[in-house]
Order: sequence, then C-alpha cells, then structure tokens
Amino acid sequence: MALTYEWKLTGLKKRDTADLNDLVIGTRWELKGTNESGVYGKFSGATPLDIPDADEEGYIAYADLSETQVLGWIKNIVSGSGPGNYMDHINEQIEKQIDEKEYTQLEVQENDLPWAETSGSSVTPEEAPTAEEAEPAGDGE
Repeated sequence: MALTYEWKLTGLKKRDTADLNDLVIGTRWELKGTNESGVYGKFSGATPLDIPDADEEGYIAYADLSETQVLGWIKNIVSGSGPGNYMDHINEQIEKQIDEKEYTQLEVQENDLPWAETSGSSVTPEEAPTAEEAEPAGDGE
C-alpha cells in the first residue's frame, strides 16, 4: 500500500545545563499516512534526543531552530539506518488504522451464523405443525 506522509511536530521537551540553555532533549510528533483513496491513519510518537556538548559543531540555539530541522532529527532516528529505526512498526500501525476504516468489521451473533436455522441462509426451518396436526391438549387428567 503506497502512502503519502505528513509529519507534524506537536511538542518539545527542553532543559538547561551548566553550559547551555533551552536544549531540546525530547520531541512529540505525529505522522499521518494517507492512501490513494484518501483514507488515513495516524501514529503519535515521542523521540528523546541526546544533549550536545557546549562546543559541539553544528549546535543550534533554541531560538534559531526550525520545525524542518527538528523533524529531520526525528526522521533520522525513527526511519534512518541506525538501531533506533522503527519505521516498519509505525507503518504497520498506520496501515492497521486505514484497514479498520476501509473494511467494516461486524460481530456475527449465534443466530446469524451461516448454518443457523434463523440466518439468511438457504436452509429453511421446519414448518410448525398446523392446529389440526398438533396433538390435542389434555384436560389435565
């Protein structure tokens, strides 16, 4: 099933250290997968991030972060080539939701089972005897 994805950042967790303020140490995000029919499923995730060293090259101040950068960090973790990759699990959950929306699931009760006499099957229940065929009621003696 080919899906079109839409990533959305829904929250951040930040912390101060002795050297740096407002370090992003965690993220909350949502991934929406939509199939060709327009039916979608969503997966919500939380991804922790390593705290960088104060002199680490590439460190970006909190005020200078963009949603694109933070989503890039998340994507590298959850769908990258590293050991934290769990994109298969995310896709399974999204596809499960899509299937539940596309294909109705019905509970079938015992009297509606295909072999039940009262179901809509081709088996017809025996006809009840007419009053003339029924045995006469006793008078209690």
